[in-house]
Amino acid sequence: MKKLTGAQIVIESLMAEGVDIVFGYPGGAILPTYDALLDSKIRHILVRHEQGAVHMAEGYARVTGKAGVVLVTSGPGALNTVTGIADAYMDSTPLVVITGRVSTSLIGNDAFQEADIVGVTRPCTKHNYLVKDVKDLGRIIKEAFYIATTGRPGPVLVDLPKDVQQAQCLFKYPDKVELRGYKPVIKGNLRQIERAVDAIERSSKPLLYVGGGVQWSNAAPELFELATGLGIPVTETLMGLGSFPASHPLRLGMLGMHGSYGTNTAVCHTDCLIAIGARFDDRVTGRISDFAPNAECIIHIDIDPSSISKNVKVDIPIVGDIKNVLSDMLRIVKSRESLAKRKPVWAKWHEQILQWHREKPLYERRDGVSHITPVQVIEELHAVTKGDCIIATDVGQHQMWVAQLFPFERPRSLLTSGGLGTMGYGLPAGIGAKLAAPDRTVVVVSGDGSIQMNIQELATAVEYGVDVKVIIMNNYFLGMVRQWQEKFYNERYSYSAMAVPDFVKLAAAFGAHGFRIERPGELSATMREAFKTPGPVLIDIVIPKEEEVMPMIPPGGAMSEMLFA
Repeated sequence: MKKLTGAQIVIESLMAEGVDIVFGYPGGAILPTYDALLDSKIRHILVRHEQGAVHMAEGYARVTGKAGVVLVTSGPGALNTVTGIADAYMDSTPLVVITGRVSTSLIGNDAFQEADIVGVTRPCTKHNYLVKDVKDLGRIIKEAFYIATTGRPGPVLVDLPKDVQQAQCLFKYPDKVELRGYKPVIKGNLRQIERAVDAIERSSKPLLYVGGGVQWSNAAPELFELATGLGIPVTETLMGLGSFPASHPLRLGMLGMHGSYGTNTAVCHTDCLIAIGARFDDRVTGRISDFAPNAECIIHIDIDPSSISKNVKVDIPIVGDIKNVLSDMLRIVKSRESLAKRKPVWAKWHEQILQWHREKPLYERRDGVSHITPVQVIEELHAVTKGDCIIATDVGQHQMWVAQLFPFERPRSLLTSGGLGTMGYGLPAGIGAKLAAPDRTVVVVSGDGSIQMNIQELATAVEYGVDVKVIIMNNYFLGMVRQWQEKFYNERYSYSAMAVPDFVKLAAAFGAHGFRIERPGELSATMREAFKTPGPVLIDIVIPKEEEVMPMIPPGGAMSEMLFA
């Protein structure tokens, strides 16, 4: 063992955890750790705002499956991370956020740049720590990574007073973690899994309802084998998109508030709903009392026991890691020859769903119109990327158009703020994604409102040469707000119209490239030129303010009460 300062212990601990990149912003209370960071091989990305750092770490984590790491100072620096931390908490994204704090002797004295970030983030972190003794620091960081990445993933905050960073002690990084009160259940109960297979076998209209947990568990191969082996249709939540290939006939698309008619009607008629890594969010269920009204059995597989029956009462709960549970389920399925007799029944059910899809497709084609439609933008994006890209979205109409229309073929390809609905997420998340996967094409799809929330991070992309392509669907409105005002507030457009800057000039001011597209005839050629242009690019695409995301379930409504116009 050797004697190190607390700041050096932080850096040594991060390297022991295999951390290769940190997103952050220095300040007085975290300067000792920043000084130690300078002597390490860890790459540091200097953001323009601490919220951007957290979203970049989220994008990195979503693509790699590893914990993203954030390093910021005390007071306003720490407080600026809260939105990102809450976002990660809602969407089960593993983060370790290290914040500087005033020295222990000053805590509670209203010292300069003091804020109780531990108290502030207690409701939106999986766990958090205030380090009071340098001797505890290595153990705490080891625990932070373990907690963030096991069970249901989430953010962990480590608050580090300046004097603890400067203190010294002998250091040896722990080999393992032992937390008496934290023992995630990894293996599902085999009897419950057998009961689930029994229920599926009895059903005539089974439906797989897949959430983001499948991606965090790396369980897409097992899901594919189960669905295709049995011939059971698959619907995904916003966070689950990409878990099952969009090109497969069994894939129905997204369900919920902006799900298709065929998919939501399938949920209304299923007699056996198999929820995998999903939490029955209100944007999925609509009016809970009328959700899946014909389901004689609801099966719920999730690693988080607190999610079971929290919103919707389920009949067969299975707590465990999804990859393990589906592996056990597959073994049982393969041992039962009787399941083959059910396939013709389930094939008729699948055909009925496809008929519903044909009756009311998502969007009718409108070729020959004088303006650019969202469908044309998404189709051109798919063409120029050949469908092989990572898309990070912001929040609003553009987010739903991507979710409805872009066919994601593999996991970890859609990064979006699902639970918290954070405008400003897309650009920094896209930067983090590109840093995590430099060989993949990364596209940010945003709106004229959302992009302005964290557009300063374009400077970060330029400084580090991060090749992200940013598509702005620009309707000079807060589009989703306008849509709700039109439908539910008697067309009273209260402060949803928005003046926007010249995005082409703004891109140039940051040192990036900018393009503007106003007519359908310009779309294909300009998009292709923009994507061939190296480095960060902003593409400002003008769409009419009247464009809507349809269908939609009205507030307080049920899936059977979808609006189509």
